[in-house]
Amino acid sequence: MISEDIETYLKEHEQKDLLRFITCGSVDDGKSTLIGRLLHDSKMIYEDQLAAITQASKTSGTTGDAVDLALLVDGLQSEREQGITIDVAYRFFSTDRRKFIIADTPGHEQYTRNMATGASTASLAVILIDARHGVQTQTRRHSFIADLLGIQHLVVAINKMDLVDYSQARFDEIVAEYQALADKLGARDIRFVPMSALKGDNVVNPSETMSWYEGPALLELLESVEISHDHNLRDLRLPVQYVNRPNLDFRGYCGTLAAGILHPGQAVRALPSGKTSTIARLVTFDGDLEAAYPGQAITVTLADEIDISRGDWLVGADEPVPLASSFEADIVWMHETPLEPGKLYDLKLATRDLAGKVTAIDYQVDVNTLEQRHADHLDLNAIARCHVELTAPVPVDDYRTSPGTGSFIFIDRLTNLTVGAGMIHRPLDSELPYEYREHDSKARVVWNRTSVTQAMREQINGHAGKCVWFTGYSGSGKSSLANALEVELNRRGYHTMLLDGDNIRHGLCKDLGMSEADRTENIRRVGEVARLFAEAGVIVITAFISPFRADRDAARELFDEGDFIEVHVDTPLDVCEQRDPKGLYQKAREGKLTDFTGINSPYEVPKAAEITVNTAELGQQEIIGRLLKEL
Repeated sequence: MISEDIETYLKEHEQKDLLRFITCGSVDDGKSTLIGRLLHDSKMIYEDQLAAITQASKTSGTTGDAVDLALLVDGLQSEREQGITIDVAYRFFSTDRRKFIIADTPGHEQYTRNMATGASTASLAVILIDARHGVQTQTRRHSFIADLLGIQHLVVAINKMDLVDYSQARFDEIVAEYQALADKLGARDIRFVPMSALKGDNVVNPSETMSWYEGPALLELLESVEISHDHNLRDLRLPVQYVNRPNLDFRGYCGTLAAGILHPGQAVRALPSGKTSTIARLVTFDGDLEAAYPGQAITVTLADEIDISRGDWLVGADEPVPLASSFEADIVWMHETPLEPGKLYDLKLATRDLAGKVTAIDYQVDVNTLEQRHADHLDLNAIARCHVELTAPVPVDDYRTSPGTGSFIFIDRLTNLTVGAGMIHRPLDSELPYEYREHDSKARVVWNRTSVTQAMREQINGHAGKCVWFTGYSGSGKSSLANALEVELNRRGYHTMLLDGDNIRHGLCKDLGMSEADRTENIRRVGEVARLFAEAGVIVITAFISPFRADRDAARELFDEGDFIEVHVDTPLDVCEQRDPKGLYQKAREGKLTDFTGINSPYEVPKAAEITVNTAELGQQEIIGRLLKEL
């Protein structure tokens, strides 16, 4: 088709989707050889290239008399002399189904920064493992960096199977070894392929020597992996790169759409100004578009004249994008001169340039074990979670949600060198530390955000906050069970708080009587207090008759699903009256107490309590054992 109808060929070529992927792993795992084999076996090497590497193989090759395919990508003289990859080498090839851009990244620890650069634009990582050596330190390092940069698809290529006699047992052993590492990663799609890049087994064509492997060859995996869902089509993000003003009649805002779908008539908001307008046109060199998608370079015009300049963002009119002057980020340091907290750097975040500094290093990650340890500076190739402070508030995105607007680089102010890269985790403060929420308060108040979140408190405590709500007749055994449960949880190291019905009425609710309205208010207050304890990461235990189903349901609504455990102490009324530990039933029978549950006030049995127990049939230890099991 190329020789007969070049235009048709090019048109077909344009319609194919593009997969960017990297190859990474330890030194001598065969990354460059793998890429050379992919290009060779898919017929993507020109004759003059093949002739050149055939000649070079005689002086720089490492494969004896055979052509050293690694020389296709190891182009630097020092790379060929040492037989290693130093710089990131990019190669393009295509098949009938897809186009590819490969980044061959270095295996040496010294060049980890180059690997991070190659991974920053990739959708998939091929992690090579030498079948003789198994999972190495660089395997862990590169897997962690790929995960840190949000790569969702990992292909673990177990190479050099020809040197272990194509052993299935060795393959299974390495898969199990890597799975232990994979459990600590966030990647949702991990595949394993046994191969020999040198011999061509399972690279482009299925291996005839590994019939025990029933999966696809590497190229088939690359052609079929689904990457269309990796793009964020929900949140609109257009960082403005340039304001196009060719004449008095046209003002357009140019940029590459980082996330979301944009179309004419859509309501947008400019950040940080907060001004709103609607999209009038989507302009490109080839004409106006009806819709734009992530990755497209476009020029937009607005229906209103509002002040927008380079570095501003266009987002959805109703999207809650926080403005922050400081944020938490994962940083990969890429320079021999260490990062020092407090030193001022130039930062480039999306299309905005501004100054900033690292104010604190939370922890540095030991990539060998993925453990976190203390650090007061960052050396070359170090990876750490840090606090970054800017000289002005900017819109902030989580990197995993929107990589294009959630990443940034550090630039040395004297040398103008890029010295580090960062991925934003979350804002540490916002321009407005409060938000307006719907509520029924009689006072005109706002909701103040807290910097320390429930998740952070729970991480310190070592467990989630929950509410265990005991309900039942007076004398059913609620308070005794609640107390025994707290003792047992406390003994096991859990953070707990017990809210007992009688004790609450001595303080928080001492102004309330026993009428139906006062009882409802009593339970409302207790539910709000229980929620605050749960947000502190504490397991709060309550023991209240709480006779009305609507009141208990209202308390449940304050908690996330699964965080409210209702325990119905279903001890029969006659047993409770027999016990009468406080003499309340007798007083109610004599008419001295009104509105007493079970005598002259109803008790509404829970319809779907998580746990139901009966203290007349089971002993306390047996019940506590069951509660612990359920919890």
